[in-house]
Amino acid sequence: MNVYLLRHGRTICNEQRRYQGRLDVPLSPEGEAALRPALFSAELVYVSPLHRARQTARILFPAARQAVVPEFAEMDFGAFDARTADEMADDAAYRAWVNGGCEGCCPGGEDRASFCARVCAAFETLVDGAAARGEARLVVVAHGGTLRAVMERFALPERGYFDWNAPCGGGFALAWEESLWREGQRLRLSGELSC
Repeated sequence: MNVYLLRHGRTICNEQRRYQGRLDVPLSPEGEAALRPALFSAELVYVSPLHRARQTARILFPAARQAVVPEFAEMDFGAFDARTADEMADDAAYRAWVNGGCEGCCPGGEDRASFCARVCAAFETLVDGAAARGEARLVVVAHGGTLRAVMERFALPERGYFDWNAPCGGGFALAWEESLWREGQRLRLSGELSC
């Protein structure tokens, strides 16, 4: 089975380098124009509930059905959402979060461990189900953080959370192999994707 993890296209928040987490913003006109139908087809695409991911999936896979997975929503950055790092340079809570490796709880949001746990549990369930049904392809369209969480936990070669960077509209292709999944729930990286 081939597994495709794709990040949504660009939004105005991406273009302005703003945290957007749970903000339900659409693609920017430029972000929408940069996307084209994918070079492979999918009958079903698993998507984050946020508009930018669902909109991206409609462009990449216009004929596909979408199944919303609430757990694939981006990390909740709480008080940091809609703000840039420069705007928060003197914000003590933001500085403490950054100095702590961005692992702690964002004020009014969530911490990285809880975020990764919810994403990875949902992803594991999808992979197990797709493998049991003998599906040839599993496609997910979500967010940069969602992809990082999945790749850090499941991908080979192993890399840290912040080492998995997908461009807007891009992502990763992984190969499911029964022995790797059974022994350690791992997927082998087979390529990187870009729009």
